This record gives sequence, C-alpha cells and structure tokens, in this order.
Amino acid sequence: MNAESLASALDASLHPRLSWSARRLVRLLQPLRRGVLSLVFADAEVCLYGARPGPAATLHVERPGALLRRLMWRGDLGFAEAYIAGDWHSEELAEALHLFAVNLDAYADVERRHGIVRWLTRAQHRLRRNTLRGSRRNISAHYDLGNDFYARWLDPGMTYSAGLFTHGDVRSSELSEAQQHKYQRMLALSGARPGQTILEIGCGWGGFAEYAAQRGHRVIGLTLSREQLAYARQRIAAAGLQDLVDLRLCDYRNFHGEVDHIVSIEMFEAVGSEYWETFFATMARCLRPGGQAALQVITIDETLFDTYASNPGGFIQRYIFPGGMLPTVTHLNALAADAGMAVQQLDGFGRDYAETLVRWREAFDADVPWLDAHGYDARFRRTWRYYLAFCEAGFTSAQLDVVQIALRKE
Repeated sequence: MNAESLASALDASLHPRLSWSARRLVRLLQPLRRGVLSLVFADAEVCLYGARPGPAATLHVERPGALLRRLMWRGDLGFAEAYIAGDWHSEELAEALHLFAVNLDAYADVERRHGIVRWLTRAQHRLRRNTLRGSRRNISAHYDLGNDFYARWLDPGMTYSAGLFTHGDVRSSELSEAQQHKYQRMLALSGARPGQTILEIGCGWGGFAEYAAQRGHRVIGLTLSREQLAYARQRIAAAGLQDLVDLRLCDYRNFHGEVDHIVSIEMFEAVGSEYWETFFATMARCLRPGGQAALQVITIDETLFDTYASNPGGFIQRYIFPGGMLPTVTHLNALAADAGMAVQQLDGFGRDYAETLVRWREAFDADVPWLDAHGYDARFRRTWRYYLAFCEAGFTSAQLDVVQIALRKE
C-alpha cells in the first residue's frame, strides 16, 4: 500500500479514496484537541492535529465500518471491543490510549450518543454485584485463569500490584526489587512488630505473607481464588513458614476475630462501591483498639469519578474485573472517618504503576508463542494486551493514581 498523508481532516473526509465509513470515522475523531492522531486506512492516511501538544499515535484501521459502528453504539467500550475483534491495531497501543485519555473531554459527545447501550451495560454491571456468592464468581473469573499464565509475565515473586521504585531512572531498576520495596513499605505502614499478627485481606499468591513471615510476623491471609490459595500454600510450605502463616479461602466479611494489624494490597478496587462501608467496618471490627492498617489502593481522579460511577460496565469491569469500582482519595478519607479510623499517612506513586505495567506488557508480548501453545488465543491476548496498555495510559495521564494509606483505629 502507498499511504497518502492528507493535510487536514476536512480534505480527508472528502477524498474519493476513503469509503463512506472511513470519512464518517474521521469526522467522529476530528475534535482532537491535544497531540497527533494518524489514521491509516487501506488506501490513505489521515493526520489529525490537536491545537495543543500531546502524545502522537498511529491507528491502523482494518475495518472502518465495524469500528465506526462500535464507536457509535458503545463509545469507549466499543473502541476496546473493536481492538479485541481486530478492527484496528496500533504498534504503540499504550501511547494511542494515552492520546485518547488526554482528549477525554474532546470526545465526550461521542459517549453521550448511546444511552440505550449505557443502560444495558449498567444493568449487566448490577448483575455482577459483589455479594458473597458474586464475589467468589467475580474473583474466580480473573484469578483462576491459571497460575502458569500469570507466572509468564509477573515478576518471579508473583506480585500482581504496583511496584515501588527507588531510583530516579526506573528503567534501570529490577521489577522484583520494586515489589520487595513495596512490601517493606507496607509492613512499615502497618506498624507491625515481630510476633504480632497481621490479617492480609486479599493475599494473592502469598508474596507479602512470605515477606512478613520471614521477618517474624504472623500472617492470616484471605483469598477467594482456589488457584491462588493452592500456589500460596505450596510457596509458604517450601519456605518453611507454615507455623507463621495461615492461608484461608475466606471472604473478608466472614472473618471473625481480632488482630493487631491489617494489610490489604490492591484488593479494595474489587469490593464494589455498595460494599465500601462494609469493608472499612470489617477492618474496624477486626482491629484491636489502637491497631493499625495499611492499604494500597488504585484511585481515580476526583473530576472524573461522577461520570465514571454513573456509567459502570466499561471495559475493565466487563472484561477484566467484574463488579469492581475505583474510589477517589476523598472517598477513602471519608470511609476511614466513618469507621472510626484516623488517616496517619497517604502517599501516591502512580508513575511507578505506569512503569510496572510497562514491564508486565513487555513480558506478556514476549511470550506470545507460549500463550498460543497453551490455548490463550489471539482474542484473549488482544483483550489482555489492551487491558495492560489501558491501565498504563490511565496512570501516565494521571487519571489514575495508586496510594498507600496508613490508618489507626481510634
């Protein structure tokens, strides 16, 4: 193909080489305000220029009609589904999603055009509420894809949360070191001393439990994933830490007893807004007077929350984390106060999460032959590649942040 770059979107929309669908697609994306978007069609290339500087990205549009229909009917969810279906692709997917993230306000009108579909996705989201039964189903849908799958692209310690990098040049740092530094900081924020008991809500594959037990702490770890539980128990046994670590298949709402400290690393996002108060009330119930908790939580920008919360059932909630909802920092402060817990410290490090996601995505892309050989087909891989790039763009654009928060029961 000899691509032809056209000077303006207006010229491109009238150019005879472009199909009707391609012309409509160009017009739909024309409100770009920041950065540069190149749209490569079968016989022409169209460049859209925002008035302000920003990211630059190229989209190769394989099926303009299908992409247009999905955008018109399903907005940002349709855009994601079009990528999954192969209607478009980009060699710099994270940068493309970053470009759309910083132009969110420019494309707000597109999102307002599909009310009936938004109503349907909201209804689907409500069906995935995190009741006791729903939580087991939702967690299993994400975490029981196979431990070998996650082991291919996570760090050797199987840590599925943001690393905390210590060097200015993060690209020169090892992800495994950043994950250990995160554990070190969470343990310090919890205030736990050797010999005291830590309740970990959402223990994953046992990384933090192993780290804390190696330093003399007792840990009770809760998970709803049978795959994670089996892996974590084997890990703890191999490390000879069975006497210090008690791992359970248990919903946090069903845990009864008092502990000195609580740690929860990126589990709160999966709770669902209907159960936020329940989560904090459970922490307050389980902590002894004066006890401390340390949470690591992904948050969303305050200015975006109302739109986000009023339109649940987006890409992440539909395809990756059913039933979840991100809070704002304001929500976390208010929930803590209502539960009788005082915020001692709160720090954000969203850029570190962007770098963590870069590492995961690079490892994921490098292992396509293994994924293909083990039944993770092209559609599945595109879904997960989009997920990792989508999250990276959220943190790079500062629409998302990740915070560590230290709480004390008053």
